[in-house]
Amino acid sequence: MNIFSRYLIRNVFIGFAAAAGLLIPLFTTFDFINELDDVSTNGYRWTQALLVVLMTLPRYLIDLGPFIALLGGIVGLGQLSKSLELTAMRTAGFSIFRISLAILLSGLILTLSLGALDEWVASPLQQRASQLKAVAVAQADTTVSRANALWARRNDEFVTVNTLDEHDQPIGIEIFHYKPDLSLASYIYAEKATILDNGMWILHGVHQKNWSNGKETVATLDSLQWQSIFMDMSLKELTIPRDSFSIKQLNHYIKYLQNTDQPSREYQLALWQKLGRPILILAMISLAIPFTFSMPRAPGLGSRLAVGVIVGLLTYISDQIIVNLGLLFSLNAQLTALIPPTFLLIIALALVYRFNRQH
Repeated sequence: MNIFSRYLIRNVFIGFAAAAGLLIPLFTTFDFINELDDVSTNGYRWTQALLVVLMTLPRYLIDLGPFIALLGGIVGLGQLSKSLELTAMRTAGFSIFRISLAILLSGLILTLSLGALDEWVASPLQQRASQLKAVAVAQADTTVSRANALWARRNDEFVTVNTLDEHDQPIGIEIFHYKPDLSLASYIYAEKATILDNGMWILHGVHQKNWSNGKETVATLDSLQWQSIFMDMSLKELTIPRDSFSIKQLNHYIKYLQNTDQPSREYQLALWQKLGRPILILAMISLAIPFTFSMPRAPGLGSRLAVGVIVGLLTYISDQIIVNLGLLFSLNAQLTALIPPTFLLIIALALVYRFNRQH
């Protein structure tokens, strides 16, 4: 890598920092205002709300990665164009194609950095923030559920768990057994359960009903052993928000859903969206190159940034529409998630090739 490439990459990363410095405070301010709606005197305090927002900062950085790539590229290259440094580089023999390679390299570095941040920093921090808020809210109102009802299936056995206590033990367990003709064979309700290390649960406060030959029998037990079907994942993992899953956790959760006969398409799509984000970031930063060379004599960055924001918003809206259509029509998750960013990258590279031929 020569000195010109290093200089280009450094200036583009300065643009990334400027774009992040503009976007992240804006979004986190709105998020903090949102969090204040849940603040109460006895439970979730404003200091905890602020801590939750701070802990989700890396997630915002990752989610805004494509916008940061586009706006940062426009800022970095725009400053070089305004100061005529790009002109000097081209006079020294640098073609637009060679400049584009350096810009793509900076996008690749950004992509790898954001991927590592997502897997090992953003996801664990966001999950801890979610748990912190859930515990604080539950302290203020014991009737508030820490999670949505969990459910799973194993053959003809269906299980639901209403919520978890502060020690991540299940509360409100219902177990349904069905006959081959889909009639109910037995029903168990337990007030709570204790999870053992071997996958066994000790159900407490058990009410059991059985149906056989048209007769119903009812029993009340202090405790009952039950072999859990929540074997592949802990209940704590099942209650964390989907958008906080790392790639490893998403892959694990998809296998769990498939093994328990639950729909997994939404999570497959989320997984492939994560895998497709690097393509989208490279496409967005590639689009910064046509912005720079199409308006070389622009007096300022305002017009370029305005168009960049519009392009970014249109890209985001289009991506969300395609993703939701994919869920609605049960389209292939890989194609739904990867085709839009790949198509955008092809368009961006075609524009770069065109400007390179013209100039």
